[in-house]
Formats: sequence, structure tokens, C-alpha cells
Amino acid sequence: MNKKVLTTALLASAAAAGTAHAQSSVTLYGVIDAGISYANHSKNAAGGTDKIFKYDDGVAQGSRWDLRGTEDLGGGLKALFVLESGFNSGTGASGQGGALFGRQAYVGVSKDGIGAVTLGRQYSFSTDYLGGNYSTGGLTVAGNYAYHINDVDQLTSSRINNAVKFSSANFAGFTFGAMYGFSNQAGAFGGAPATGTTANPVAGSSRAYSFGLNYANGPIGVGAAYTDIRFPSQATPAFSTTIANVSTGSVRDLRTFGLGGRYIIGPATLYALWTNTHFEPITGASTTFNNFEGGAKYAFTPALTGGLGYTYSRLTGATTGHFNQVDASVDYALSKRTDVYALGIFQEASGKTGTQPIQAQIGSATSYFSTSGSGSQNQLAFRVGMRHKF
Repeated sequence: MNKKVLTTALLASAAAAGTAHAQSSVTLYGVIDAGISYANHSKNAAGGTDKIFKYDDGVAQGSRWDLRGTEDLGGGLKALFVLESGFNSGTGASGQGGALFGRQAYVGVSKDGIGAVTLGRQYSFSTDYLGGNYSTGGLTVAGNYAYHINDVDQLTSSRINNAVKFSSANFAGFTFGAMYGFSNQAGAFGGAPATGTTANPVAGSSRAYSFGLNYANGPIGVGAAYTDIRFPSQATPAFSTTIANVSTGSVRDLRTFGLGGRYIIGPATLYALWTNTHFEPITGASTTFNNFEGGAKYAFTPALTGGLGYTYSRLTGATTGHFNQVDASVDYALSKRTDVYALGIFQEASGKTGTQPIQAQIGSATSYFSTSGSGSQNQLAFRVGMRHKF
């Protein structure tokens, strides 16, 4: 991403303090993504279904403004920080539950040839390694419409609170890491409720951990990640545990594992991804959600890129059902920082939850097109949008 760098004048103060070797910089950067979307079979005020035309924000990428900084401590050691603030360009409201820096907020230290240790609100390795490298959502402008339903497999919005994270340096193409997110509740190191009951854990008693391994060298990329979130609904903001109109109950544990790969052939990139997400309820039967995804993108010219992806999703356990989704997109770069795009997505669902049909639901957010309660088992969506990076 192209960035406007604001170099701070800290050398003078560093020299006065006797540390003239230290250099600091702060980078301001961000994305604004906006456009008009259409979908059929959306729930209307009368409880039926109708088409919807809407202004929608943050589809190809979530809109944000961010600050990133480093300080050279000498000997290959650096201090670093990242603050990322999400917002809605249509309303100006903050994203991620209204948090000022809800996307990321962390500080840490890195060492050349070893890696970095960071502390704060940070992405899991399911997002770091799988979401951006091996999915239609991360590799094309289909973005958040193409990510799997409600992002229950943690590919795009898996931000862990109170986390300590180690991310390795690159060793001949290999990178790896581990993280732990504290519950910050006395007596609840493992995420168990400190007060109340297991059916009604106290707010804040969620904990999480994640591991990842990735290899990227030349045209080949392969990655794996595992993320475990205890009491996901008790995090702030809460993690989604809903798939379409299927209830997974009061979830004690959300565990997701994924494997992805890609291969670049000239102007074409081929990719495949599998994720397995398991919901363990406090009582009752568990539910497992498998996603099998494959696709390609092709650069027709340096400015014009097309993408095509297919995802088959399967529910097993307490509820059984299937989803088939096709994503197609085209992106045209007006410059290195500004592009326009168009995309189309079709999803078809089958199966029932109780006596109600499992409904189609496009995208990583709960209600992009107000599908909840519509009962519609297929949905078609189109979008034209513009993205600017600064």
C-alpha cells in the first residue's frame, strides 16, 4: 500500500538525551472504500422479501485511518506501534463496536533475524496467514462479500483483545507465530467465568490463542493456522457464532483450523482454502462448519484485473445444510492509490434449522442485506465501488 510518510523531528531531542543513533518515524495511512450495492431477497418492513439498493462501505477493504511508528534502538532492535481506527464512510461512525482503535492497537519490539513480540489488540493467525493470502475475500475486490458467512472461521475480522503475540522473521520463506489473549478476569485464565454460571459467564471472560505457519517463496505459497476462542460471545466486541439463521446456542468454545495454498503462473494466481470451524455449546450437540474454496485472479493489463471464486460450505452436527457461492469481480486501477471495481455474487442454501429453511446470507457481516428472517434460500448481489488508499 502506498503511504504518506510523516517523519517526526525527534533526532534533536534524541541527541540531547545522548541517543543520537535512534531514529523515529510515524506513518499515517488508510483506506476509504465506498459504493452502491444491490441484492434481491432481502427482508422488508412487512416481514417479506424485496430487493434492496444501498450505499455500502468497506467491501473491498474496510475503511480505516491508521498510524504506524518505529524507533531504531540500535543493534537490529526496534520499538514499534500500530493504531488502526475503522469507520463507516457513509455515516462517519466508528467501526468495531465503536472502539477508537478497534481494528488494531498494539506496541512491541522487533529484532532483525528473530521476529517481533507485540502486546495489545491484534489479528489472529487465521487472519494473518489465511484470510489475506488464500481466499477470494483477501485476493480480490470481492472482499467482505466473499468471505465466509459471518467470518466465523476468523479470516478477516479475528481481532484478539489483551493479546501477547510473537511473529517470526522470514527464514528462507518460512514464517510462524503464536499468540495468547488474556481473559483479564480473576480466576479465569483459561476463559472460564469468574462469577455467575457457565451458561451466563461474566462479560470479559473470553480468552483466545492462535498459532500459524506459512511458507511463501517465488510462485508458491502454503499456510496453516489454528485459532481457539473461549466464550466468544463474551468478548468486546463479541465474535459472531451465527451461520445464516442457524443458532449454535451458548458457545463455550469456537475452534477453527485452516489450510491454504496458492500458485502464481505469469499474470494468473490460483488459490485454494479449506477451513473447519467447530462450535462447542455449553449444553446440547455441537456444530461444525466446513468451507472449501477455490479460485483465480488474472491481470489482463497492469491496470485491469479479474477474479473468480467458488465456495462450498457444509454444516454438520446439530444442524445440517449446504451453501454454494460464486464470486466474480473486475478491478481497474486509475492510479497506484485509486481503483474502481464491480462485482457480482450468487449464493444458494439448502437444509433446515428446525422447521425453517436455512437462509442464504452473503458476506462476513451479520446483515449486509437484511436477510435475517427472510427465509430466502438464494440471493444475488451486485456492487460498483471506488477505493482510495492514502
